[in-house]
Amino acid sequence: MAEAYIVDAVRSAGGRRKGALAGWHPADLGAEVLNAIVDRTGIDPAAIEDVIVGCVTQAGEQGFAFGRNVVLASRLPQSVPAVTIDRQCGSSQQAVQFAAQAVMSGTQDIVIAAGAESMTRVPMFSNISLHEKEGLGVGPFSARIGARFGVAAFSQFEGAEMIARKYGYDRERLDRFALESHRRAAAATQAGAFDREIVPLAIDGGFHTTDEGIRYDATLESIGSVKPLQDGGVISPANASQICDGASATLIVSERALKTHGLTPIARIVNMTVTAGDPVIMLEEPIPATTRALARAGMTLDDIDLYEVNEAFAPIPLAWLDALGGDPDRLNVHGGAIALGHPLGASGTKIMATLIHALRARGKRYGLQTMCEGGGIANVTILEAL
Repeated sequence: MAEAYIVDAVRSAGGRRKGALAGWHPADLGAEVLNAIVDRTGIDPAAIEDVIVGCVTQAGEQGFAFGRNVVLASRLPQSVPAVTIDRQCGSSQQAVQFAAQAVMSGTQDIVIAAGAESMTRVPMFSNISLHEKEGLGVGPFSARIGARFGVAAFSQFEGAEMIARKYGYDRERLDRFALESHRRAAAATQAGAFDREIVPLAIDGGFHTTDEGIRYDATLESIGSVKPLQDGGVISPANASQICDGASATLIVSERALKTHGLTPIARIVNMTVTAGDPVIMLEEPIPATTRALARAGMTLDDIDLYEVNEAFAPIPLAWLDALGGDPDRLNVHGGAIALGHPLGASGTKIMATLIHALRARGKRYGLQTMCEGGGIANVTILEAL
């Protein structure tokens, strides 16, 4: 089978809600990472055959063919097509997988997979609230779904509580994990570990180059003082992912494109898996998805040097580790979304950039990333650093 290679992977530094990136239109955020991919790789922008953009809340400034608007806001020629996809939090990870499939099939040779999300300017559930305002219903869930699964709506917050109860995680366990995320992210930032992947964005006469959500002075006490989202619950805003603005992108090419354009790959895609399971508990699916991905790749978790398991909520990576027997020292080594932010549709290619550059900096070979997604879906991508 033909191979798919990654030539570069970049991201913006995360911006808190109403923070450093609040003044940036989301299409402009996406455009900046596309421009950076072209500048850093030297690829002829006219040779790019498609741009696949992940975005979850496709409303307002992120509506109306958002992916195409990202291209039109960039320096790419208008001849470059684009499409917007939504696989919830895994949208841009799925963009990578679609891009790689196009390259591996021989349909295309050069594709950018990207994601962009401004959670400040287009808040979560904006598309649902617009639906409600027009009197067209109260949300996306039909009565048939309610009858089938016995719930009026699916809730990621409740799913996270269910996983915590299932695996026996108390509030302190989750808060300790959150504290470690901040500590690792702070250490990585201070060591310059993110410098290679971050695209500077102009703000207020300077540049935004540092993830804004890291709490350098976080303590177990300060994290534990945050009120839980539900009375009697263990999930709080402090042990869940941060609302975040940001964008990210990867350049995916064929072996033919490497030779034709004189490109040097930094990673090879080994396996791409997507599975679906229980939409009520919802966020546990990365566990069976990882099992399937490893089996299809002929690997075990011991073969994987580093793993990125998105920190949507602290119970998710903890349950993944416990169920699969993973090594905590290989997990989210530079921190995760609890500290660095989770810009929804941009998170897949965001953590891919971090994973690839971390592997290369350490001289390691294999990385695995996985993302829990709304509706009980999960993506897994296994990479080989080159």
